Amino acid sequence: MRHTFLALGAALLAGGPGPAAEPLKPPEVWRDYDPDRGEWREEVVRQETAGGVLSRDTYISAYVLDQEIRVYCQYRVQAGATGAPGLLDVHGWMGAPSPSREFVTNGWAVLAFDYCGKVAGRAHYTRYPESLRHGNMDAQAGPSISTRITDVKQSSDYLWYALQSRALSYLARQREVDRTRLGAKGYSYGGTLMWPLATDPRVKAVVAYFGIGWTAYWRDKQVWMYNVPYVEPPRSPGETIFLEGLAPEAYVPYIKAATLHLNGSNDHHGGHERGLESFKRFAPGVPWSFAVQARGHHNTERIGQDAALWLDKHVLGKDVFWPAHPRAALRLDREGVPELVVTPASVARVTKVEAWYALKSPASFARSWRDTACVRQGDDWVAKLPVLNVADYVFGFANVTYDNTVVVSTDFNAAIPAKLGAARATDQRTDAITGAAGGLAAWTNVAPVEGPGGVQGFRAVDSRQGCGTEQLADPKWQAPPGSRLGLRFYCTQPVTLILTAGDHYEGEVEFTACDQWQEMAIGPEKLRFRFNQRPLQSWSEIGKIALRPKAGADISKVIFADLRWVGGGGR
Repeated sequence: MRHTFLALGAALLAGGPGPAAEPLKPPEVWRDYDPDRGEWREEVVRQETAGGVLSRDTYISAYVLDQEIRVYCQYRVQAGATGAPGLLDVHGWMGAPSPSREFVTNGWAVLAFDYCGKVAGRAHYTRYPESLRHGNMDAQAGPSISTRITDVKQSSDYLWYALQSRALSYLARQREVDRTRLGAKGYSYGGTLMWPLATDPRVKAVVAYFGIGWTAYWRDKQVWMYNVPYVEPPRSPGETIFLEGLAPEAYVPYIKAATLHLNGSNDHHGGHERGLESFKRFAPGVPWSFAVQARGHHNTERIGQDAALWLDKHVLGKDVFWPAHPRAALRLDREGVPELVVTPASVARVTKVEAWYALKSPASFARSWRDTACVRQGDDWVAKLPVLNVADYVFGFANVTYDNTVVVSTDFNAAIPAKLGAARATDQRTDAITGAAGGLAAWTNVAPVEGPGGVQGFRAVDSRQGCGTEQLADPKWQAPPGSRLGLRFYCTQPVTLILTAGDHYEGEVEFTACDQWQEMAIGPEKLRFRFNQRPLQSWSEIGKIALRPKAGADISKVIFADLRWVGGGGR
């Protein structure tokens, strides 16, 4: 990464020689690494032109810590292209290179490379020498090695960062590529790798999906921002070395590339609010933006259109409208009810404002996000956030959609209503999981449907994945002690489904055939822990449930209605 920090390192060292501060900062970590150094030793293992696209799979050499690593790459470009913008496309944890067809179709030259190393069943992969075998992802747990390192270069991340920079050099030297127009996108752990790459002056823009850092130490030790009380446990020497010199968040102050982050509110990488702390560290004048999909885990289908627009704007120089960052704040209304006030930029081009809020859990990926209506009031949009307890946190954020489909999110907002003034708790617990009190907004892979007798229900729309909800983590819908899971169902053919609860409880449920609605109530003991077969003690332990088909069954044939807690004494 000599390109990345050459000028920066010179500026830092201009005051004269002296002992390097410990632990090392990113400029010092990469001061001696040159991604262009050494012979390429290119080996073409496959090349063909089909459907107007040139495909070339190769091995190249990278030189890291005086060792040669053979890096497996896949390159795709339209046949005969000249002056094409280049895109480095980086896969996720235990993934494999897969150049984006969409970007190739749109005129980009796309290079993907493997960094996870030897994986069973793969003919081609990056080959680490024995001395660097920890680069193989199946050989260790990646960033967790940070607790044991005594030198930043002992970390596997150091190898992966170095290979990425070498791959960028290889992309830039392809004859079809305009090396003045280079961008990158990375998915999952590939998103994590985008943050150091964004410091490379050769890169105009990056898109980081999910990966944003804040995992080593922060997530691993559950140092959530809204823990009560908030405590940061001591860091091991290895953690300190990693956090200062290799963690993605350490690179943010040095970023020069326009940076877009796309995330799910419940994704395990870095967390929702902790991850957004990175944007407070950007240098003035560096473009950045982010969008967060409510209830998203490893999915961004509702906001993913941002990626191409961002790269078009900042790599290709197209006149793509991108709004300024929206403002949002939590306050109390005249009745003492918490509300989120959203103030978008470029109001005339706004087509939609959506807001969500959550109670309780300080762990971002464990939250149950509720939909709440946004009502326009002048140039603001206001969403009510009724709560059960004014002495506990309420969290909120909003997404603003514009007329060119760009979606941007507000900052994460959190407050204890009682500390805002004379707050009132106006929400109530309910035993209804679906229906008028529950709704389907928090369910995945379902569609509303009207059953016999005009009964409003729902069915799963994905016959393989089934359907489910995580809203039971919300205290409004949490099961009372001693309750059973009640529901109505309609199906004309017998179906066996698997009911799962939490992460590890499951049990088979038989849905018998009938030409009328039927009812059942499922006790928690029906579900067993998959590892030791211990029965579930209480539904109140559970934050999420799902229904999926047993092999050969078709879940879409069943209509469900009126899921509720029964027999627990009510509310």
